[in-house]
Formats: sequence, structure tokens, C-alpha cells
Amino acid sequence: MTGTCPKAPLLEVCGAQAGYGQVNVLWGVDLALRQGEITALIGSNGAGKSTLMRVLSGLLTLRAGELHWEGARLDEPRPPASLLALGIAHVPEGRRLFGAMSVEDNLLMGAYARKVDRATLRRDMDRVYAAFPKLFERRTQAGGTLSGGEQQMCAIGRGLMSAPRLLMIDELSLGLSPLLVDQLAQSLQQLNREGLSLLVVEQDVVTALELSSTAYVMDTGRITHHGSSAALLKDPAIREAYLGSAYA
Repeated sequence: MTGTCPKAPLLEVCGAQAGYGQVNVLWGVDLALRQGEITALIGSNGAGKSTLMRVLSGLLTLRAGELHWEGARLDEPRPPASLLALGIAHVPEGRRLFGAMSVEDNLLMGAYARKVDRATLRRDMDRVYAAFPKLFERRTQAGGTLSGGEQQMCAIGRGLMSAPRLLMIDELSLGLSPLLVDQLAQSLQQLNREGLSLLVVEQDVVTALELSSTAYVMDTGRITHHGSSAALLKDPAIREAYLGSAYA
């Protein structure tokens, strides 16, 4: 009987080391993101999660290690625009909308590098509005006047307008009410069912593990745990470290 080789991860980082100036933040990080999955990266503030996101989106150059897309090595350094063209989109912490521009113009900025016709842009815009109906209601409103939850929807929508295969979201729930976080999670799960792969970086461990199927735990620049999200949510060590003794 002949065997079949497992399919290469969509995006993989091997032995990643990176940092700022003389300070190293990541120490030999290995992480694999697979097609069709929602993957969570969890850890406390300062664990190195955002630094790893910057590496994956080309905003920060590796000092050591390798980055692969569908099994092919990505040369370093590689500008963020070239990674965006491959299908890797990054929704940064803090949303970073253009405050004076309308919601619809903010969304269109996500498609600035695409060479597609107006009908394709309209189709993609309609997809964003279907995922986040509130944005359609606010489409002519200035981005800076939106609520925190609406701004997060707009930032995610802007990422979707780049037609990504992998959407990476840094601190999904930061500053949002539990109700809004639940609404965002439902929208992301629907997008995932439609074929979008996601990496969600999150300090709220319960939100991250309930949303995802696979998760990595990062501490002081290293991956300390990796496995199914359901198993990690039940892990006594994870519960005590990140949820407190009442949950252990």
C-alpha cells in the first residue's frame, strides 16, 4: 500500500528568533497554520504574540529561523505588500482606521493593491457587509466616529477586502464587551466555514480557545503548549496559569 504525505501547512514558522534593537523577543518559535482552521495564539501581555504576528506579516525580519508558505520558503526580508499579495492579511492591534474617511472608503483601502474590476470589488464589499451588517448601516459615517466594536468590524472588513486566504487578527476582543466579542466570534466562524483560515491572537484565553480548533500558548517568547483548543481549555496547568485558581 502506498502512503500519502501530509499536506504542508498554509503558513509555517520554524525556529523563529526576532526582536528590536539589542533585545531579542522570540526564542526559537515553531508554529504551523493549516488551511481551513481557526488557530489561536494565547499568552499574557508581553509574551511575544504581537512580535510573532509582525514576523508573519513581514513587518519584522527574522534574526534566525525560516518562514514557509505552502511548503515553499519565503525569502527574507520580504516586504509586507508581497505577503499580502500571497493572501496573508494582518488586522493590527488598535484597529488603525483612517478616522476622517468613511467606513466604505476604509474598507476599499484594504483592496488598494488588487488589480480587479469594480464588479469584483462590489462583490467583496457585499460579502463584508453580509458578515457585518452594522457596517452597511454606517457605510457613509466617518471611521473615527464608530464605536469600538464597529471599528473592530471595520478593521476586519478592511482585511477581508484584500481577499486573503489567511486572516490574522491581533487582540480581537481588546476593549470590547462580551456581547460584541460573541458577535465577532460568530461572524469569524461563518467566514471560516466559507473557507477562510484564521489566526487569532488573544489575551482572553476562554474566548480564544472556544473560537479556535487549534491553539498555541506563548510565554516569554517561546511556545510552551500546543494542541487542540478543547484539550488546552481542560488542561489544569493552562487553567491555573491563565484563568486563576478558581478555574483550576
